[in-house]
Amino acid sequence: MLIRPARATEAGVLSDLALRSKAHWGYDAEFLDACRDELTVHADEVARRRTVVADGDGRVLGFTTLEGEPPVGVVGMMFVEPRAIGLGVGRRLFEHTVAVGRELGFTRLTVDADPHAEPFYRAMGAVRVGHVPSGSIAGRALPQLALTIERRDV
Repeated sequence: MLIRPARATEAGVLSDLALRSKAHWGYDAEFLDACRDELTVHADEVARRRTVVADGDGRVLGFTTLEGEPPVGVVGMMFVEPRAIGLGVGRRLFEHTVAVGRELGFTRLTVDADPHAEPFYRAMGAVRVGHVPSGSIAGRALPQLALTIERRDV
């Protein structure tokens, strides 16, 4: 598996993957439709959002975005193809995102997580720091987590 920069031409593939990944948690069609705009990746934002993909033999297995400017950044999107959940794709993507964040001078990353994804982020070392309102579903609160990035002196 190769972690590489996403291509603007993959925006549709990433958007579809995000919806499939969200659906993995049992959300119904109405819920997914309400999330569609928020989960859509536009070609003109792929590079700006520092989007990377996990590429398995030419197939996108997952992706993540690293947004904002140092010292505090945001893991804005992180989705894994449902058939690849539990196979280490998410871990590799997250570790890569943290490493890039460290190189860019980030000292803290936040994640507004789907409740089903919170255990993953906790396993990666993030801690819950509060709740934030959903950008798609009125009245729904999402756990917000934060990860402190330690500098590594070489």
